[in-house]
Amino acid sequence: MTETPQRFNPTNPDDAPATRYAEAADATTGPLPAEQVSGAGGLAGSTDVAATTAGRAEPSRAEASTEPAPAPAPETRQVTRAGMVWAAVACALVVLILLIAFILQNQEYVQVKFFGLEGSVPLGIALFIAAVGGGVLVAIAGAARIIQLRLAAHRVRRQASPGTRTR
Repeated sequence: MTETPQRFNPTNPDDAPATRYAEAADATTGPLPAEQVSGAGGLAGSTDVAATTAGRAEPSRAEASTEPAPAPAPETRQVTRAGMVWAAVACALVVLILLIAFILQNQEYVQVKFFGLEGSVPLGIALFIAAVGGGVLVAIAGAARIIQLRLAAHRVRRQASPGTRTR
C-alpha cells in the first residue's frame, strides 16, 4: 500500500532533505546505494531518508539555521525598443568602421565602365557604390513585396466584413 504524501514543513528537521538530489554525493558517506533511490530518481520515502541519515549525527537547529539562504532567482530582462535601437546603432557603427578601413586600404585607381560611361575611381569607392546600388535594389524588391502583402491583407479584411467600410 502506498502512503499519502504529507506537506513539507520547513521548521521540522525531519522534513529537511539531506541532499537536493538522491544521486548527489555526501562528503562523509558517499553516494546513496541503489536500493535507497526510487525509480523516479528521488528518495524512495521518508523511511529511506531516515535509514540513510541513521549513521550520521543529526544537525542541531542552530546548525541548520546558519546555512545561507538560497539566492533569489535573477530577474528576467525585458527587451525594449530603446535597447533594440541601441544595439542596431552599435552594430551599424562597427560596420561603418570596417567599411571605412576597407575604403582606406583600397585606394588604387581602377578603370570602371558602366552603360557607355567610363571613368577612373578608387577601388574601395567603386565597390562601395556597387554595394549601395545592390542594397537599393533589394530595398525596392522588399518594398514591392510588402505593398503586395498589405493589399492582399486589405482584400481579405474587406471580404470578411462586407458591411463595414474601412479606409
